[in-house]
Amino acid sequence: MYLPAQFKSQDRAHAAELMRTYPLATLVSNDDEGRPFLTHLPLHLIEQKDEFILLGHVARGNPHWRYLKARPEAVVSFLGPHAYMSPKVYPDVQRVPTWNYLAVHCTVQSRLIDPQQAKDALLKQLIADHEPAYAQQWRSLEEDFSNKMLAGIVAFEMQVIDWQCKLKLNQHRPEAHAAMRAAYAQGNENERVLADWMQRLGLHGH
Repeated sequence: MYLPAQFKSQDRAHAAELMRTYPLATLVSNDDEGRPFLTHLPLHLIEQKDEFILLGHVARGNPHWRYLKARPEAVVSFLGPHAYMSPKVYPDVQRVPTWNYLAVHCTVQSRLIDPQQAKDALLKQLIADHEPAYAQQWRSLEEDFSNKMLAGIVAFEMQVIDWQCKLKLNQHRPEAHAAMRAAYAQGNENERVLADWMQRLGLHGH
């Protein structure tokens, strides 16, 4: 990822928060012809000491699991809130628009998870993330049906071997911060979240 120094965050808590709040990630691998192959999927983050682990699954019909089996190293991208920034936030007119965003990129080493019991445990972690009340319904399903559903997916664990966190909030232009944060605070959901992040990072303006 292109990562100018002013946008780089090395704060693990920032990266973890973005991965948990915006779990629909983009998994990128090379296919058998060497072209990039992308899958959009929710991932569950586990923090173990100083390590990030990501859990996920794809449909068995999706060839991505075969690419992971053949080439375990892959890239995972999480995109957080993002919004247009008008040059009106500057005190002068010799400026241009841009787009602000928060993102995390992870280089991962993947391992397929085959046993039914392990896949079931992985699914329960995803259920706990997104709809804990559904856990009872999943447990109550007939065994034949749940086994069929489990057989229809391929699960994997991905160890994060490197990560980058980009917080692009116009940090290098403090003369725009006050007007930019005020505009975002009155905007849509993404813009309001960016205003909150500006507040957290101390981007108050002059």
